[in-house]
Amino acid sequence: MNKTKVTIGLTNPKSPSNVGSVMRAAGCFGADEVYYTGKRYDIAAKFSTDTQNISDKILLEGVESLIDCADPHAKIICVELVEGATCLPDFQHPPNAHYIFGPEDGNLSQDIIDQADEVVYLPTVGCLNLAATVNVVLYDRVAKSDLSFAGDELIRASRDVNNRARVKR
Repeated sequence: MNKTKVTIGLTNPKSPSNVGSVMRAAGCFGADEVYYTGKRYDIAAKFSTDTQNISDKILLEGVESLIDCADPHAKIICVELVEGATCLPDFQHPPNAHYIFGPEDGNLSQDIIDQADEVVYLPTVGCLNLAATVNVVLYDRVAKSDLSFAGDELIRASRDVNNRARVKR
């Protein structure tokens, strides 16, 4: 049986703040690696900050092909607002998944869509931005999983040092 592995592919991202938010989502929701194509992020990255140092824990790497960098056992899941795609609430996430997202100001190429095992869309009126879309997809994956890490222990480990509020019952 293959280990569960989650990787993210970003198509030519232009905004370092969006990539930073994707990295934060990857850390929060347990993704293993993030890949990106294009040159726009490399140019803009020097102005970016990583407030949680997620890039020390999760690989962020530029690649030529988001298909070629996928684990050979991973299912390729394109996330794009296209006709014929599966609505996210109806989608069952595979254990080993490589999610590919389009750019903030465009869409995935037909060639990448044609190579996907699944194409999923978020049922929104209009488009979410890149980071928001990644957050929703990764949250959906965790929400539909049988992971049993939720509870007060997770809250204590995850919350900000200044947050000591609790629900009194």
